[in-house]
Amino acid sequence: MDDPSPRPVSSIGQDYRKRLMVFGGRASGSLAAKIAGQLDVDLGQADLRTFSNGEVYCRYQESIRGADVFIVQSTAANEAAGMTPNDALMELLCMIDAAQGASAHRIIAVMPWYGYARQDKKSLPREPISARVVAKALEAVGTDRVLTMDLHAGQVQGFFEVPVDHMTAMPMLTQWFIDQHFDEELVIVSPDAGRVKVARNFARKVGTHWAVMEKERPAQQVAEIGYVVGDVKGKTAVLVDDMIDTAGTLCAAAKTVLDEGAARVIACATHGVFSGPAFERLAYEESRIERIVVTDTIPLREGAPDNITVLSTAQTLADSIRRIFTDDSVSEIFAGENQLF
Repeated sequence: MDDPSPRPVSSIGQDYRKRLMVFGGRASGSLAAKIAGQLDVDLGQADLRTFSNGEVYCRYQESIRGADVFIVQSTAANEAAGMTPNDALMELLCMIDAAQGASAHRIIAVMPWYGYARQDKKSLPREPISARVVAKALEAVGTDRVLTMDLHAGQVQGFFEVPVDHMTAMPMLTQWFIDQHFDEELVIVSPDAGRVKVARNFARKVGTHWAVMEKERPAQQVAEIGYVVGDVKGKTAVLVDDMIDTAGTLCAAAKTVLDEGAARVIACATHGVFSGPAFERLAYEESRIERIVVTDTIPLREGAPDNITVLSTAQTLADSIRRIFTDDSVSEIFAGENQLF
């Protein structure tokens, strides 16, 4: 026989509204603040510091219990904050672990620049696959989801068991070129065969032709450009890549397209790593590159030449974060074209 007595009503107040909180690591503090501004939320407060022995420390200064916590941290150097890429990675891992211990509902690592992404396979015997090491570490400390932008190779996504949302800066970069109204016809140039698909898509969105360069790399971080396959004579050559590191490849490519008769050279990339002698090489007097367009996925260190233009990814990342938080489709932002490999 069923019990006719009414069930007791819980006296515990229940609020089913989700909370979104955005925190920034020291490698991406400025970008995190811009993202929070786009989302109309206050940037979360955390005590982040480095002890005298080099160890990093993290403590959230407000309750994050039950919240969806988005931690913005490119695993890149930030000279102004005294951070190396490894410091940034360790700080991100500590922030994720602290969030898990503080009972966050979901922890999303927002990594505009995924450090170690170039070490995605074994090129020689007895090498690590360091991109996989980073993925394992992120999952081990409790990451529920990863949001990143323009990975060097799509296979990095396969190192994760948690969902990976892959953003691209192509819409903002192509729009910048459309808005410039160049006198000469543009030709989009891929620096090597591996980026042909990106160059082709870039050219299609801008509404122009594309070309590709034949390249041989005799050693790590050393590149030699052979020749251009395609017509660049009398045109504005736009060198498109996912990153600019020491700029050796880029400067060699610029020299080649100029030798082939290009009227001018402009370069663009999502990630401006600019390590080592990059700034000295990229100065217009040395490289003859009129403009280098990058985004703010990596903070620009001091001493940058005047021909570098930085576009902000805050709006794109904020839109992605908003859709993840509300469980909407992220790929709709890019009309399904955010997998460019």
